[in-house]
Amino acid sequence: MTVIAEAIVDWATIGKVIAAALIATIGASFAFSLAVLGTTRSMEMRRSRRGPEATAFAVLGLFGAAVVVAAIVGGIIVMSSK
Repeated sequence: MTVIAEAIVDWATIGKVIAAALIATIGASFAFSLAVLGTTRSMEMRRSRRGPEATAFAVLGLFGAAVVVAAIVGGIIVMSSK
């Protein structure tokens, strides 16, 4: 069975796909977590009248959201080009 699979399957390419999917999944999850954290903490700080901290968390939330949007757009570009 292994001899047939060696002729058909390119194991190096499958390994690259698995590694890229793992990195993309972890990265997108982390970026989305930053977006949620930044947004919630920014709202809490604004309620507490702590302007500079609220602004810093808002920037963090926007950065996380931008990374998520960039990952989505990048994924769509890769899928449509192949």
